[in-house]
Parts: sequence; structure tokens; C-alpha cells
Amino acid sequence: MLRRDHQEFLESVQWDEDPAWQEEPVGSDAPLGPYREASQWEVPAEESLEDADPEVDDSIRLWLRRIGRVPLLTIEQEVELSRMARQGCAVSKKALIEANLRLVVMVAKRYRGRGLSFQDLIQEGNLGLLRAVEKFDDRKGCRFSTYAIWWIRQAILKAVGDTGRPIRVPNHTHEIATRALKAATFLEQALGRAPTDAEIAERVGCELSKVPTLRRVLMDPVSLEAKIGNTDAQREDFLEGGDSDPLTAATRSIAREQLEAAMACLSDREREVVRLRYGMDDGVFRTLDEVAAGFGVTRERIRQIEQNALRKMRVPLESAGSLELV
Repeated sequence: MLRRDHQEFLESVQWDEDPAWQEEPVGSDAPLGPYREASQWEVPAEESLEDADPEVDDSIRLWLRRIGRVPLLTIEQEVELSRMARQGCAVSKKALIEANLRLVVMVAKRYRGRGLSFQDLIQEGNLGLLRAVEKFDDRKGCRFSTYAIWWIRQAILKAVGDTGRPIRVPNHTHEIATRALKAATFLEQALGRAPTDAEIAERVGCELSKVPTLRRVLMDPVSLEAKIGNTDAQREDFLEGGDSDPLTAATRSIAREQLEAAMACLSDREREVVRLRYGMDDGVFRTLDEVAAGFGVTRERIRQIEQNALRKMRVPLESAGSLELV
């Protein structure tokens, strides 16, 4: 029998087709997309649903405790319930959902820190689970729990891309950027050094030229009104205004050319760090923590890369008479 809190949740669901889900999510190039990709995503091993994270309040902990006591379904039970659900049995749909709510939580835990609260991630994942129940066909030879992971992930990624960031990022781009970040972290631990863009591109399976762009996707935009350090200066104070006089504009143009020339002695990684730190491409000065997040390394590592880059640039800038820029 379904418990009252679960029953109220399940009965509140509108089982009609949601227009937002009319199209197959990104990554599905055919109706069999979820089945084709499901084999790549194993059902997570048993783990505690409760979390010591402060973000998980008491009400969520209580709910997690309750769904954690719901027995897992056997393969035979999944098949039977899915067949009855496909024939329109609402009770079977509810039972299938209830038995897999913990799966939503396990997937949602992996996407925290992307701009949505843990509770919102769970809610979005629940929508993916509902979609999986509607679409699942046991005749395709795939377990429901494995198949559902694909839809849960797609629902969460869609929500993160749509509402988790000030600027919307397409699902597939955000997912590739996430893979690039994980690849960078893995390679640094495996190699004992910061990986090159080429190594990241090879591991992710993307073009080398796209790595810098993917790195920036996960960086949060910074307001031009944000303060610089403990001063009253704002970031916009360091940007060139549109009403600069010709002499000032010419001076800045020359200085920028000298700076670009000095950066020729840097490695690709050093050059990218300098550009991000000083907003050379978009006028946004980024903190060490922001740049570190994009590269998948520590804050201290970015500081070391920056200092090394500035030391390299010192000689050519001294020769050009632009030492004050560094």
C-alpha cells in the first residue's frame, strides 16, 4: 500500500502529455535513444540517501528516510508493473514511481552546485521519472531503473540549463562542458600536473578549439557593479568607455598590442588564465576561484600559473616600455 505522503504526491501528477517534453531530449537521435544510451549508465550502488550537507533541511531528510524504506523491485515486478502501466493502470504507474524515487535522489546529488537547490533538482528529476514511466517499453530488453536514469538526467540537465544560470546554455553544451571539467580533474590527478587542452579534448572526444569555450560555460557571469577587493572600485571602472578621446583610445590600442605580443611567449594554458583573470576578451575580471572552477584545478594552482605567466611577460613588456601593465 502506498503511504499517504507519497500517494498525495503521485495523485497530484498530471499524466497528460507535457508540451515541454514533446521532443526527445538532447542525445536521442531516434526513438530508441534512451535505450541505446541506458547501457552506459549503470544504476548507482546502494548508498545513503541522507546527507550531512546543510542544504538538506529536516523536511527533506524525513522524506529521504521514508522513500529509503520502500522495497526495491525485482526484474519480474518491474516488467509486470510496466506492462500494466502501459495498459493504463494508474496504480501500477504509482507503484513504479514510488519504488524509484530514491533513484531520482541519487542522480540529483550529482548535480548540486549547478545553480539549483537540492530540492529543485529532486523535483525536476521526478518529472524525468514520470516521463520514463510514460515511455518505457519492457520489450526493448532494458531494465526500467536503468532506463529511467537517462530521463532523470535529461530532466535535471534541462532545468539546470534553463533556470540554473543567468544565461541559458543548451543541454548538450552544458553536458560536454561538465565532462570536460571532470576530465581535467581526473587528468590532473593521474598525471600529477595540469593537463593540456589537447589532453582534455582527446579524453572528452571534442575538438581542441572548443576546450576554452567549454571551460567558460561553467563560469558564472559577474556583475560589472561588483566591487574589486575591499575597495569602492567596481569592475566597470576598469573597462574602456565608448566616449574615450582619440589619444586615450590610441594609447590603449598600442598597449593592448604590446600585451598580446608579450603573451606570445606563454603556453596556451597560461595565456587563457591571464585572459580570464583580467577580462581581456569580455571585460569580466574573474577571481582565482572562478578560473579554478573552469579548469578543474585548485585556486592555488591558478595563482601559480598566473604568477609564472606574469614573470614570463615581464621581459618583453620592459623592452616595449609597458611594464606598468603587469
